[in-house]
Amino acid sequence: MRAAGWSVAVIDHRPFGGTCALRGCDPKKMLVSGEEAIDAAARMAGHGVAGALAIDWPGLIAFKRTFTDPIPAKQERRYAELGVDGFHGLARFTARDMIEVDGRTLQARHILIATGARPIPLGIPGEGLVVTSDAFMGLERLPRRVVLIGGGYVAAEFSHLAARAGAAVTVLQRATRLLPHFDPDLVGWLTPRFRELGIAIETGATATRVERTEDGLLVHALRRDGPDLSVPADLVVHAAGRVPDLDALDLAAGDVAAPDGRLQLDEHLRSVSNPRVYAAGDAAGMGPPLTPVSSHDAKVVAGNLLDGGSHRPDYRGVPSVAFTVPPIAAVGLSEEEARRRDLKFRINAASTPDWFTARRLAERVYGHKVLIEEDTDLILGAHLVGPHAEEVINVFGLAIRHGLTATDLRSSMFAYPTGASDVGYML
Repeated sequence: MRAAGWSVAVIDHRPFGGTCALRGCDPKKMLVSGEEAIDAAARMAGHGVAGALAIDWPGLIAFKRTFTDPIPAKQERRYAELGVDGFHGLARFTARDMIEVDGRTLQARHILIATGARPIPLGIPGEGLVVTSDAFMGLERLPRRVVLIGGGYVAAEFSHLAARAGAAVTVLQRATRLLPHFDPDLVGWLTPRFRELGIAIETGATATRVERTEDGLLVHALRRDGPDLSVPADLVVHAAGRVPDLDALDLAAGDVAAPDGRLQLDEHLRSVSNPRVYAAGDAAGMGPPLTPVSSHDAKVVAGNLLDGGSHRPDYRGVPSVAFTVPPIAAVGLSEEEARRRDLKFRINAASTPDWFTARRLAERVYGHKVLIEEDTDLILGAHLVGPHAEEVINVFGLAIRHGLTATDLRSSMFAYPTGASDVGYML
């Protein structure tokens, strides 16, 4: 927008850089690098690799900070170079076209809400004793006992990391299984890895209270089947999901409709009640809560502002990954969704730890499920678990987004032997 000659201001009450770079996917993946190294050494023990490795938690956090610490200053300089005005503080609407921040009022022709998401309130006594994922990734010392409330991406990833770093980990998941956004068969193939790491998984368990004791913390949970639980902990982490972070904005003052805490937007990501206002990313809540979606939304909004509002977001073929070790990934429709739509499709699914990709790494978790439409040969969905799943899923995402068929993928020549060279056998 600035390159097109517009005056642009950016407001953030936290250091410039955003969630992904400072508190989300990038620093998380840097921490995962540590557990990948020790997991690889453990798997290869007895196969030509000797000696035990361990995670040095303070050293791993320091490694993460080599990436995160310089970002705010770099972003400040970048804004200054571009002529973008930066403001620090909480923003709130004072009129349909006015924002107040740190005692100053800014008037704008258009306003973009890109405030991201915040942890959903747990609504339980002792909630103030529960830390967020932000705090977990900044810990100078990893406590001995960790309890995670929730069983999705954050719980799965952090439980693997904490367990490999030596903590005793318990996951309290209200749903009947872990990782409900991923295929149940593949989650079933991955679940034994949690137990091998000593992670206690309590499904059908709803946290009801957290209290401080002489020995640390105690998390109480109501179990759907069986006796109630009381789990001792030194650290309790919120991993129960997030909602758009809109509360501080005073949307009513800006005539921005948000019933039930969700912005009402049209197909162009524009507020239905105040056309001056647009939204993108997790704040918009229109697409999957993933970094590439936020970037895509931003481009859609910029295009609409520059040339009159004809652009719509396209969320086809957006891959999703939980960075457990090994990772689990998905793109497109799940088997349940495809059946609900009454589509005619075939499934190619198998657990394949005997394939070369897994055997060369001494990895016992490797499998796939691919959904292919009968009449068109199009890829409807792909679900992977095991080595390189986080990379190979992009091949299927490309196919779904650009209409490539299973025949197209089978006829492609991939470097061998690589994870991608297995794609043809998955079809």
